[in-house]
Amino acid sequence: MLSDTLGPVLIANRGEIARRIIRTVKALGLRAVAVYSDADADLPFVREADEAVLIGPANPAQSYLDTDKVLQAARDTGAKAVHPGYGFLSENAAFARAVIDAGMVWIGPSPESIDQMGDKINARNLMEDAGVPVAAGTREPVTDLGLALEAAERIGYPVMVKTAGGGGGIGMSVARDEEGLGKAFEQAARAAARFAAAAAAGGEGDALAGPAILLERYIERARHVEVQILGLPDGRVLALGERDCSVQRRHQKVAEESPSPGITPELRERMLAAAVRAGEAVGYLGAGTVECLVDADKQDFVFLEMNTRLQVEHPVTELVTGLDLVELQLRVAAGESPEVRVVPSGHAIEFRVYAEDPKRFFPGPGRITAWSEPSGSGVRVDSGYEEGNTVTPFYDPLMAKLCVFGANRVEALENARKAVAEFIVEGPKNNLPFCAELLEDAEFRSGDYDTGLVGRMRA
Repeated sequence: MLSDTLGPVLIANRGEIARRIIRTVKALGLRAVAVYSDADADLPFVREADEAVLIGPANPAQSYLDTDKVLQAARDTGAKAVHPGYGFLSENAAFARAVIDAGMVWIGPSPESIDQMGDKINARNLMEDAGVPVAAGTREPVTDLGLALEAAERIGYPVMVKTAGGGGGIGMSVARDEEGLGKAFEQAARAAARFAAAAAAGGEGDALAGPAILLERYIERARHVEVQILGLPDGRVLALGERDCSVQRRHQKVAEESPSPGITPELRERMLAAAVRAGEAVGYLGAGTVECLVDADKQDFVFLEMNTRLQVEHPVTELVTGLDLVELQLRVAAGESPEVRVVPSGHAIEFRVYAEDPKRFFPGPGRITAWSEPSGSGVRVDSGYEEGNTVTPFYDPLMAKLCVFGANRVEALENARKAVAEFIVEGPKNNLPFCAELLEDAEFRSGDYDTGLVGRMRA
């Protein structure tokens, strides 16, 4: 019985992801415990949990990122397991160890796997040693501009400059010459310093303190394609299909689809096999994602990074496979090795509905005065808000994920047009107009697009 091992489950997250996890936890007959800040007291996930614990003020450092408060809430409610969701503490190895040391089940990969993949340089080297394709780049941290210039000369411009730690595209930029490299290095160094400070504050030590920076050869016309993997207690690593995440602004995803319309069956097969090797190389357990960059012209790929957690875009994989990834996470954490049959069918697209300016993509918090979600066949909405709630400036402005499914991509696109038109959000600025614009863009509709699509739309 899962309840003997896992229940109650404390969800160390908020908004739509907490609500999503609560849904599966309760469907499995387990008690769901939520934690929340003062700013989130009126959000749906607090009401829908079986029990909810106030852990602090709006500032994440004093609530959702305060490991002592989260662990105390788990102890006070008798939680047997902790699900971190994504973001916040989900890739904090120190927190994972603390959960395990407290005698609770950590619903995620081992702290050792999190550590190995959290440093992009270490991850890149591990993947290269495991036979996973990587771009030409640096195997050691680049700590000053002089070393960066030498590395770029060896790799060849253009180069991508990024921090060794952190995620979400923070600190990433492209350098096409020496002058551009100077600016990119300075930007990445600032981001690396912020990440190191945050890691130290979160109890992760100072392993990445200072300008720990990575340089890699930049692929001009790249697609961002990731593979969903599942590591089982019996040692098997399964590939559950791929997702195309190339629709991005400022290196951050805004729409995803599965299967990718831009890769051949032969390339898909090679990517899935490489993702399995990546998972095996770190003894991966649970749900994770191997992210790759695809050269759209050469139909080849290289490893980008590995996310040791559930992804925002996991619903598109669920829609085309019929699997519940959260349920699989729970079963794996309980020591089960379920037989998973992957037979992808149809096409799914997800749009991230943000409280942001639809032209410049700057966050636009505010009170929601009207909220009406689309419904019907082929439509799924994972939302964190409802009418009357306020999107505050303290957290990511993601309000909901609008997901659509069709028998093929043409049908999925048509379902998406209807769903976007029916989704009503009033009050804060939101990017639904951008989603509608994207669906009418000829390049996106053709399926032959890359990570520069949004930039071209806004040029």
